[in-house]
Amino acid sequence: MSQIKLQNISKTFGVNKALRGLDLTIEDGEFFVLLGQTGAGKTTTLRIIAGLEKPNEGQVLIDGQNVADWNAAERDVALVLQQYSLYPRLTVRGNLEFPLKSKIRNMTQEQIKQRVDQAAETLHITPLLDRKVERLSGGEMQRVSIGRAIVREPRVFLMDEPLSALDAKLREVLRVELKKLHNELGATFLFVTHDQVEAMSMGDKIGVLNRGKLVQVGTPAEVYSNPVNTFVARAVGSPPMNLLDGQLSAGSAQIGAGAFTLPVVANSGKDGRELTFGIRPEDVTLESGAPVEGRVFDIEDHGVIKILTLDVGQNRLHATVPAQMSVKLDDSVRFGWKPEKVLMFDRGTGINLAVSA
Repeated sequence: MSQIKLQNISKTFGVNKALRGLDLTIEDGEFFVLLGQTGAGKTTTLRIIAGLEKPNEGQVLIDGQNVADWNAAERDVALVLQQYSLYPRLTVRGNLEFPLKSKIRNMTQEQIKQRVDQAAETLHITPLLDRKVERLSGGEMQRVSIGRAIVREPRVFLMDEPLSALDAKLREVLRVELKKLHNELGATFLFVTHDQVEAMSMGDKIGVLNRGKLVQVGTPAEVYSNPVNTFVARAVGSPPMNLLDGQLSAGSAQIGAGAFTLPVVANSGKDGRELTFGIRPEDVTLESGAPVEGRVFDIEDHGVIKILTLDVGQNRLHATVPAQMSVKLDDSVRFGWKPEKVLMFDRGTGINLAVSA
């Protein structure tokens, strides 16, 4: 187990700035998820920690030690990739044994067997130990790939979108198993993904990365309920937060050239200020007699809930309703929102007024 600290890390590839002054602390034993879209700098961050890339500026500290001059082996980190990185001609046991047979480790065959058997039992792949890797399914291969990391007993686990090539059901199963594995090992995990469902369901903490800059760090609940800006509001949550341009007027939000007006709890912001109002779909309420009328543009049935897309003038917003609610396309519905749940963002900068106040 180890603490990881990145201090003012910058990295460029030609004219492309992959990372810009990145500061990040991952505590000992924490499951930290780095969330960002393609090109945000997630994999570069991982490779710099692993020692596979050198930053142009900044320091990488593991347990307080500057590891700038340490190679990947000396840093004692395990990297699990989307591509399984297995030897197809070897059995599962052969693949698990391989990283332990280095002369540097100087392990006996009995010690190697003990570690392999323990990792196989943890990952539920004991029946597969004598099977060739080329005969495994995608999920089985990813378990073996994770097992190759476990047997080394590294200081840090680095995982680069390890579930993204799997089907949805298998991703769900392995998300649960990875969290269970983390709890059993008590190790430090850094998991990078573009999938916000993975981030929200797995992370003790989430870091949201945008174009090489760390925008916000917090628990999933903190990042979801109080995004620091409109970028994070869009990035976290499915469906994303509704963001509606308007003005503050006498304790109410006036949306889009008089499209509708609803009350807010205005702790900051002056009347007439150009704002973006944010409201989560589950905080939009549909009921007869509600103050605003909208037209149902789309319905997504998710089993226990429905996600409605409503058109209100030139504005479009999502609302989450119970599955049993009877509603059809093009229906006119009445809606309101929970005033205390409305967030206000500066229209120009996108910054949450509650954060900048």
